[in-house]
Amino acid sequence: MNEWVYAGFDETYKRMGVSFDKIYYESETYLEGKEKVLEGLEKGVFYRKEDGSVWADLTPDGLDHKLLLRSDGTSVYMTQDIGTAKLRYQDYPIDQMIYVVGNEQNYHFQVLALLLDKVGFKWGKDLIHFSYGMVELPSGKMKSREGTVVDADDLMDEMIDTARTMSNEPGRLAGVPDEEKEDVLRMIGLGALKYFILKVDPRKNMLFNPQDSIDFNGNTGPFIQYTYARIQSVLRKSDAADMQVDISAYEPIEKEVELVQRLADYVGVVTEAGKSYSPAVIANYVYELAKAYNQFYHDCSILKEENAVTRAFRLLLSQTVAKVLKSGFGLLGIEMPSRM
Repeated sequence: MNEWVYAGFDETYKRMGVSFDKIYYESETYLEGKEKVLEGLEKGVFYRKEDGSVWADLTPDGLDHKLLLRSDGTSVYMTQDIGTAKLRYQDYPIDQMIYVVGNEQNYHFQVLALLLDKVGFKWGKDLIHFSYGMVELPSGKMKSREGTVVDADDLMDEMIDTARTMSNEPGRLAGVPDEEKEDVLRMIGLGALKYFILKVDPRKNMLFNPQDSIDFNGNTGPFIQYTYARIQSVLRKSDAADMQVDISAYEPIEKEVELVQRLADYVGVVTEAGKSYSPAVIANYVYELAKAYNQFYHDCSILKEENAVTRAFRLLLSQTVAKVLKSGFGLLGIEMPSRM
């Protein structure tokens, strides 16, 4: 049964573009955690009740008493998390532990940090709980106990089907060969899903609407993917000789300067996203870059520009914008189709 379940998980994660360096199972971690708790008991850090259960008194830290081992000696989630934290630091030379878990578990990780510190792990209090908000659907909040949870595979199928429906509009995917269409639809559907969620500050609750997320206009994944595909089309139609023209003496106009400045901001944006643990910083930067490029594309001739130096500069600028768009989406785990 377990093998069947894990195989299903692997299939879903692979489809979503998610991978793990290592998976820790409770059967491996609870003994490690239990050992640390018993060590703490011997040192007087924890205490045992009359029924044999082991507890931590966290009232001096403004919290309450926390159960660590039941009266029959079995562990609880907190004990297992202590063991898992120990193994992670043991297995990997990490600088900091970041737990990406919903805001419903804020108290749990507040307690875990204190307990890790009490059992002697100096890095305990430095762990970070990246507390993200909940995703709701137009039909309301997802609740597992009420059976209103959306299956990930069903959602991905729905997004790809929605992309297929939207692509049937006149002019959509006109330049995509039939043998590539299914792959492009997959990229659009999953890109729309990931981008719509990642563009929101992860600490906030959000409403996810599949129809809105796959719009080819506005702040959506497909809009940015379409911009990238548009640039690739321009580059395919260009002459290779254009890229060899010396542009060192070229003086860019205002629209071009704006694009260059936005490109120069990319490194700082990625740095800020890392410091704030917010993919939304990258998502919204990529959108603004795509929007600025589309305005530039509308206002400035590229392939029909008669001046060779100007044409060469604009092609190079377009090529650089495409690289940054693809890089930014790559950091978000979103693929870029070269044709749309």
